[in-house]
Amino acid sequence: MSIWIQISPGSPEPIYSQIVTQLSRAIAQSHLTIGDKLPAVRNLAAEIVVNPNTVAKAYTILEQQGLVTTKTGSGTYVADPQLRDKDIAQFNILNERIDNIITQALNLGLTADRIIELTRTRLARFDTKSSGGNNLNG
Repeated sequence: MSIWIQISPGSPEPIYSQIVTQLSRAIAQSHLTIGDKLPAVRNLAAEIVVNPNTVAKAYTILEQQGLVTTKTGSGTYVADPQLRDKDIAQFNILNERIDNIITQALNLGLTADRIIELTRTRLARFDTKSSGGNNLNG
């Protein structure tokens, strides 16, 4: 398995955050699935030419989010969603991020209908497993 991570050094987003975002997206889109082993910290750091501490920080955040689990001496693996901790703090973080996106969209002059339309379009890119029971119409 090869992980493709594209780092933008000039981005205002910290490198560790870019790694977290891209790995989270890969998990959400099922490019990485339950039990998949992530590259060793040093290997990924060498591949994307960053400090190993940066990758370690990203892995730690992913583990705190319940997306991966680390087995000492074995590696870091994509966690089973059924075993992930459904902590209320995660929902608070998500709500804060959604609020920030809505604020930015409104400041750009977008209407609520346009924001919903954009959200549906973007969500469809991730909708590989949820189309059975989730109704996006309300």
